[in-house]
Amino acid sequence: MTRLFARRATLRRSVRLLSDFRFEQTDPDRFYGALATDSLELIGDLHAGATGRTLEDLTVLDVGGGPGYFADAFRGAGATYVPVEPDPTEMHAAGLPAHGGIRGSGMALPVRDASVDICFSSNVAEHVPQPWTMADEMLRVTKPGGLMVLSYTLWWGPFGGHETGPWHAFGGEYAARRYARKHGREPKNRFGVSLFDVGAADGLTWARSTTDGDLLAAFPRYHPRWAWWLVRVPLVREFLVSNLVLVVRRR
Repeated sequence: MTRLFARRATLRRSVRLLSDFRFEQTDPDRFYGALATDSLELIGDLHAGATGRTLEDLTVLDVGGGPGYFADAFRGAGATYVPVEPDPTEMHAAGLPAHGGIRGSGMALPVRDASVDICFSSNVAEHVPQPWTMADEMLRVTKPGGLMVLSYTLWWGPFGGHETGPWHAFGGEYAARRYARKHGREPKNRFGVSLFDVGAADGLTWARSTTDGDLLAAFPRYHPRWAWWLVRVPLVREFLVSNLVLVVRRR
């Protein structure tokens, strides 16, 4: 079911996306605009591969949707896009319309059971203290036969510390203090508060053990197709996969 997206997973795409990461703090419109396009292609291809259908007339719930950078991309594809974000400041951070957005926690989604066609989360699980509670919630609100797509940054990968990396390898608190000394301000992501140690093995264990869904695919989001085999290698995947995508079909 990954064959459509696999065609896009080229080295050129990987280099382009990785270069955009430099602008997350300084030029968020550029960073999140590119990520929105890539996310639409990811979700559209995965859904088409699993069902043979486009996103037209489907409801996509984006857990941790922030200020709504992804809204135009998904609505342009004919989907009903609904972001969920716990922080009202974050919801309005970009000055974008928040119409249709829901304020709520990913660990207790204020959404009915089996009510959305696709539940998606991009780079959020590493920011919540109970990521697998969030994963359970995402699966709960997904309709039977629908897809839950969870993409998250691995702690031991090069971007695990976000703006405090690569010093997070020596400890999250150490990296945060070093960042504050160097830049004269606290990092946006504080270890133990808004950034947590989440690994590939954690997600794979959850996806394979849940009784509410079936794991359809697991692959590195930003790697070219020829490097996807890294997910199958314990320990190595924690350092080299960087961002893991779990695709689960709701039973």
